[in-house]
Amino acid sequence: MKKIGIITITYNSAHVIEPFMQCVLNQTHTNFILYIIDNVSADNTLEILEKYNDERIVIIKNQTNVGVAAGNNQGIENAFENNCDELLIINNDVEFSNTLLQNLSHQLVQLNCSLVAPKMMYYPETNLIWWSGTKFKEINCCMTNHIGIQQEDVGQFDQIEKMDYAPTCCILLKKEVVDDIGLMDEKYFAYYDDTDFFYRIYKQQKHVLYYYPFEKLYHKVGGLSNMKKGNAKKFKFNNFYIHLITRNHVYYLRKQKSLWSFLNIIYFYFRMQLRFLFSGKYNRNFSTYQLLQISFFEGWKM
Repeated sequence: MKKIGIITITYNSAHVIEPFMQCVLNQTHTNFILYIIDNVSADNTLEILEKYNDERIVIIKNQTNVGVAAGNNQGIENAFENNCDELLIINNDVEFSNTLLQNLSHQLVQLNCSLVAPKMMYYPETNLIWWSGTKFKEINCCMTNHIGIQQEDVGQFDQIEKMDYAPTCCILLKKEVVDDIGLMDEKYFAYYDDTDFFYRIYKQQKHVLYYYPFEKLYHKVGGLSNMKKGNAKKFKFNNFYIHLITRNHVYYLRKQKSLWSFLNIIYFYFRMQLRFLFSGKYNRNFSTYQLLQISFFEGWKM
């Protein structure tokens, strides 16, 4: 039985951590170490976690919020030190069956691949698809799109298939992937760190990712229920999201160092102005506009 290092990052996760822990501890594949990297939670996340008395649980308490990319790297490095053969990088705002580890690990062998991801569904809308694959397109510099997003699952995406990207919401990979392409780029902090990771895999053309639809993961994506109830127009991007998603979008494109990526950056800049004016997702005031401009040029300089 392969030894799997499970890596998850907590940040004020008290409202979701107990169902997640139950899912992990109920796994039929029992040879694992769960690395919980806590980014200075201000709620009672750590208090809840300390109730679990299991030698397979390792809690790493950071003194500052190091972000998602650096947190995942901490988990990866600890898993390597403990001779884990495979890594499961996973959110903790998810629920899944007790066969997730067993089946995904088995598929790495059956499909002769390096990475595998399950079908990902919304929660509690458990028959609504969140992710059922992503294929990169060079024309948009390998930005990500979720195949099947917000579609009812009627089996239309039930084919095992090679893909180019999977969210690190849930991805099982062999140790050799990180050996070959390196750790996650910590400059991202959050957002686009997984896109960058899979882009490097895609460009190397050595490791294959498969989408495996016969395991499902249920993701507690914030805001969906409110949007379904007709409150989508009230939803606004917060400043933290605006800053990172704008900065990191530009940084991701700039790292590709091609004429086409440069043209995509120009396109993104003008699209950003139009979205600010017309999308309804931004607070249309000077401080938000200024934040967009600062974030764009910060990404350019990274």
